[in-house]
Amino acid sequence: MRRLAGLLLFLGVLQLLFSIMLAEFLYPGYSVSRNYISDLDATCRNVCNVFQPSSSIFNSSLIVTAIFVVASGYFYYRSRVSKSRPLVILLWIAGIAAAGVGLFPETTGVIHSIFSVIVFFSMAFAAILSFRVTRTPLNIISVLLGLFTLSFIFLYIDKIYLGLGAGGAERFIVYPVLFWAVSSNVYFRIHI
Repeated sequence: MRRLAGLLLFLGVLQLLFSIMLAEFLYPGYSVSRNYISDLDATCRNVCNVFQPSSSIFNSSLIVTAIFVVASGYFYYRSRVSKSRPLVILLWIAGIAAAGVGLFPETTGVIHSIFSVIVFFSMAFAAILSFRVTRTPLNIISVLLGLFTLSFIFLYIDKIYLGLGAGGAERFIVYPVLFWAVSSNVYFRIHI
């Protein structure tokens, strides 16, 4: 069950990473430094602009990711490892919130932001708590990736972008936990 959970998490995140890259390529004038990741759905600065097919690719990818992350949590739960229960809950929260980000784009305003923040925090804490179900060295790397994401969340809130621009700083929130999610499949394939 845990192998399947890891595989689903891997596939969900992998397709998200490729979809983000594809949507960025197809979005006219997109800048990873200036644009937020959610701009791939709709760029809202005074007025909202939606660029297709970037918007459809990004939103549908988030829904697919949500399904895979929630299913991954289900199979972790079915594995009946008591230490994984907090991880399962965080995966379910992250999956549901990812669906919220896809269903409520930037054009919806604050509701989109709330779902985004929930995804960021729940994935950071999932990475940190995964130390309970993984072995060295992945457990140490997982904690560090989660802490890295949390650190950048707080810098981002204070608009401290470290010369990366808002979009670049946002990627330092998102990508570490996505890399953790991808690595979890490797761990479960090798060690379980």
